[in-house]
Amino acid sequence: MLETRPLTPRLGVEVLGVDPRAAIDGETAAAIRAALDEHSVLLFRDAAMDDETQIEFSRVFGDTEVTLKANPAGGTPFARQSNLDIESGEIIPPEDRRMRYQKGNYMWHSDSSFKAVPSYCSMLTARITPPEGGNTEIASTRLGYDTLDAATRARIAPLEVEHDIVYSRGLTGNVLTTEMKAQTQAVRHRLVRINPANGRHSMLIGAHAARIVDMAEDEGRALLDELLAATTRPEHCLSHTWRDGDTVVWDNRACVHRATAYDTVKYRRLMQRTTISGSPATIQSL
Repeated sequence: MLETRPLTPRLGVEVLGVDPRAAIDGETAAAIRAALDEHSVLLFRDAAMDDETQIEFSRVFGDTEVTLKANPAGGTPFARQSNLDIESGEIIPPEDRRMRYQKGNYMWHSDSSFKAVPSYCSMLTARITPPEGGNTEIASTRLGYDTLDAATRARIAPLEVEHDIVYSRGLTGNVLTTEMKAQTQAVRHRLVRINPANGRHSMLIGAHAARIVDMAEDEGRALLDELLAATTRPEHCLSHTWRDGDTVVWDNRACVHRATAYDTVKYRRLMQRTTISGSPATIQSL
């Protein structure tokens, strides 16, 4: 059984006594996955990762996705979250398209909900962290669902939501090229999801949720905003202050998350994310 310490009263635990860089046996791997099912967010401290060890630890959860071309690490298993040029290591100017693209990370979202196979979980490792700012905030859509009244739960039970990265990145300006837009297409997912391990309900919402299928645009947007507001109440959230060597894993089936600002001109920051593929839940591609 894993030794853990709560991060908040209702969301997330720090896992103690497990070095994610070491070989993980089958029993420990199963316990880690069970802890993710139960707590939605796992923190591993003081275990500085490189790319090889991160890929190996990601296999505890499943197969990694290949990142879209829009990310600086596109075509690899990594999504690079950084203000540093991938070749020179120099700070990227704020007006550069790569920095404007990353503004989308400041919106509440679930990684890869715009893909036909939605993500199981994400793993973010801290390689270089600024001395202030740059927290990652995570909110539980499971706790958000639990606060809904019976009428709202019945209303959303049959609904389908169209998820589209072209829509979400459009909210921050025209940052996707024609080639990038051609790499993806809108997909439909059920709004309400049920974790088969424990029967808990959650919601697939966030910035990539463009519209509710077969619902008037204004009505659908109002409902999605209402569900996100219920999810992101302070008591449903945690804010993680990063330090070098941290690894955080969150369940994309039961969480939304967002980055917070830091001084991208003054400070250097490098985070590497791997996203682990889930099981198909898409109703259809559009």
